[in-house]
Amino acid sequence: MWVANFLVASSTTMIMPFLSLYIETMGTYSHEYVQQWAGFVFGVTFITAFLFSPIWGRVGDKYGYKPILLITGSGISICIFLMGFMDSVIELFILRFLMGAVTGFIPTSLALISAQTPKKKAGQVLGTLQTGNVTGSLFGPIIGGLLADTFGFQYTFIYTSIAIFIATLFVYFGVKEIKQDKKEAQEKQFNRKEVLSFIFHKRVLLTIMIISLLVQVANFSIQPLLAMYVNELTNTENVAFLAGLAFSATGFGNLLCTRNWGKLGDRIGHEKVIMMLLIGGALIFIPQGFVTSLWQLVILRFLFGMAAGGIIPCMTAYIRQAAPISIQGEVQGYNVSFRFLGNVIGPALGGTISGFIGISSVFFVTSAILFSAFLLLWWSARKDSQTVRHSHLGHIAK
Repeated sequence: MWVANFLVASSTTMIMPFLSLYIETMGTYSHEYVQQWAGFVFGVTFITAFLFSPIWGRVGDKYGYKPILLITGSGISICIFLMGFMDSVIELFILRFLMGAVTGFIPTSLALISAQTPKKKAGQVLGTLQTGNVTGSLFGPIIGGLLADTFGFQYTFIYTSIAIFIATLFVYFGVKEIKQDKKEAQEKQFNRKEVLSFIFHKRVLLTIMIISLLVQVANFSIQPLLAMYVNELTNTENVAFLAGLAFSATGFGNLLCTRNWGKLGDRIGHEKVIMMLLIGGALIFIPQGFVTSLWQLVILRFLFGMAAGGIIPCMTAYIRQAAPISIQGEVQGYNVSFRFLGNVIGPALGGTISGFIGISSVFFVTSAILFSAFLLLWWSARKDSQTVRHSHLGHIAK
């Protein structure tokens, strides 16, 4: 599963650094037009992904996650292959929209491993699996930038689709899903209404999902614009490669710390670790808007990667602890839907803000979003602990 995550993550991130540059080859467009459509094209995939994630999760709870991994892996491979043959921004936009129905390979793999991992070790195991995703994200942008500069965009899309298909074959031949035993299978079965009621009555769980949205808005508001920001900081022809370097700096930071954040969450509580990482990320984003050279941006992206690397594993591990095993997939699916919704809002927000007041301003907005997420989780955890304390005192009084 680690190898498959590595291949999918490296392949999908290959195209991220040069998406805005690819749009520029489709016609004579203004700088502002390219910025805005880079955000729209990047984010539209996640509109359909937002709708399909809970459905895939519910199907996974009933029939297993491996078939879903095979469907999503094959679907992503076909869509990315076709992206290399698009002739207009609208065609690319429509294909990315359709691709959202099968997007979700990595979240589904996390749900598969989460459902089969003891609660006390969930953070550590998910952190280890996340390193496959991070390592792939680390090398993907650099490889993609080099391929795009050397062979052109079309061949990069073709190579990417082949790599994802190979990852799907790894799952088919190398992953064995352990089915629930009879005792677990006889647990109460929840319908969709009951699952939603469960989520809304767990204050911290619902807050974690909202924060999933906010974190993705923060991350993806700048990612589609990073190539253009690097272009502003440097005067060179190898923009795709340098943009890939800036992307990969975040991956290096992730790789160093992801597993350790998961272990720390197992020990002191995942919600506490998430609060630490949110405030750290908010502080690191601010100076990124003031950089004057590429090396400064790379260092700050590396530091941000160190902070951001533990957020998704800790969120997934928290859900593993909070939700019954019989609805793990669907609850994880709703959490992924919140993340995908953030993936939609983020690029559109970043593209709009940068189009009006410049790319550097997006970093300041992002910092404010992460700080707001920290305050929301702090308030929710505080209220939850007060409720538990009052309930305990009430029992003592009786």
